[in-house]
Amino acid sequence: MLVFKFGGASVKDAAGVANLAQIVSRYKNEQLLIVVSAMGKTTNALEKLTKAYYTQADDVNEIYEDVKAYHYQILHELFDNGDVVFDEVANTFVEIDWMLEDEPQDSYDFIYDQLVSIGELLSTRIVNAYLNKAGAKSQWLDVRGYIHTDNTYREGLVDWSKTKQSIQQDIPSMLANNIVVTQGFLGGTSENFTTTLGREGSDYTASIFASCLQAESVTAWKDVPGILNADPKLFNDTVKFEELSYTEAIEMTYYGASVIHPKTIKPLQNANIPLCVKSFNDPDAPGTVIKAMGKQQFEKAIVIVKDNQVLLSISAKDYSFINENHLSDVYRLFAENHIKVNVVQTSALSLSVCFDYDEERFKSLVEPLSLNYNYKYNNNLKLVTLRHYQSAALDEVTQGHTILLEQLSRNTAQVVLNKAL
Repeated sequence: MLVFKFGGASVKDAAGVANLAQIVSRYKNEQLLIVVSAMGKTTNALEKLTKAYYTQADDVNEIYEDVKAYHYQILHELFDNGDVVFDEVANTFVEIDWMLEDEPQDSYDFIYDQLVSIGELLSTRIVNAYLNKAGAKSQWLDVRGYIHTDNTYREGLVDWSKTKQSIQQDIPSMLANNIVVTQGFLGGTSENFTTTLGREGSDYTASIFASCLQAESVTAWKDVPGILNADPKLFNDTVKFEELSYTEAIEMTYYGASVIHPKTIKPLQNANIPLCVKSFNDPDAPGTVIKAMGKQQFEKAIVIVKDNQVLLSISAKDYSFINENHLSDVYRLFAENHIKVNVVQTSALSLSVCFDYDEERFKSLVEPLSLNYNYKYNNNLKLVTLRHYQSAALDEVTQGHTILLEQLSRNTAQVVLNKAL
């Protein structure tokens, strides 16, 4: 059996949903499990809605109505009035209605997962209904009953034993008679609350299902021809890799390559399942295959750019040297606030840490930090990582920018820059 993952760009409009059905029709003789992300920029819109609701801003209803209008426009272009999918979508929106009726009482992360998760529930209802309309026998599956996580909201930790048991118990019989359509990015707790697996986590969802079902392969359908050495929106002369090893792919995702979620590769590597990255705009093109011994040529450096970075510099209030006890103390606070460190550098009296900026988590971090440490920070920065670099490539990406932090090793260079590329 095969696992397909379609991202938000592939289902951003009615034409995208129809194109998805065309791609699926090529695999009529295969057992297919399809993982679908929220449509277009819906996750961004629902994140905006979450913040507005949590702060009780004036534009809550306006944001919400825009999300509804976007989905209903796609529905009207794909289906006749009175189709059952209109009721399915309306019932899904009711989950948001119930939350917005009351003032927020729970933590931001909990509210985030309950609201933002609606995007995937909506997209999969629409995709599943359209596949059936197009003649593909398809069954909708609520992933929250199969991928079981702990209560770490916005970064749910998968209970692999329970998840594997649930998936293997039910899914094979479903696949024998139907295409199965389910949501990426989501999980469920033992109390039946929704969790998310981390931003852009739909790739990870696909690898979880593939690993548990011993799939032949996973195909991630993207808006790029495969895995490139750099973001084509930022660099003109990109090159595509035909193959990559699991190890190199893990390194790329660890440093922030957005084409694949960081947690995706390891379950596939453990089960020796190849991951194909292909273009939904050109399904006949070969794309990139990630496998155990992918042949790799690094004629050009791999360049990974992460926006929205903050560089936090910390020093002890008693002016003591930064030692192992300080590092342990600071890292504990990062772990408690679920903040991933992208770069860290120490000197005699200070510790500098670069990480993704999230306003709520940043506030929760620096409040206890300020009890024993002085700190200063810069935000709106970029972190640029180069794999298999040469000095000329490093000079090119840093030209015209101020370098706030730099780290070089044999294969990898990382620089924190304070100007946009």
